[in-house]
Amino acid sequence: MPAIDLSRGTWRKSSYSNSDGGNCVEVADDHPSLVPVRDSKDPARGALVFDAAAWSCFVAAVKQD
Repeated sequence: MPAIDLSRGTWRKSSYSNSDGGNCVEVADDHPSLVPVRDSKDPARGALVFDAAAWSCFVAAVKQD
C-alpha cells in the first residue's frame, strides 16, 4: 500500500471518549476508501490505516456485542 499523507487530515474523536483524556480514539474522514485511526493522547506515534469496508464490519460487530 502506498504511503498516504495524514498530516493535514481532519481528525475527530470518538463520541465514546471521555472528557478527562482517557482512552481516546480518533479517526480521519478525509480518505473515502480508508479509515486512519490513532490514539488522541499520542498522535505523533502515527496511525493504523484500515480499508473502509473492513472498518465498517468491525464497527458493526462491536455494536452487536
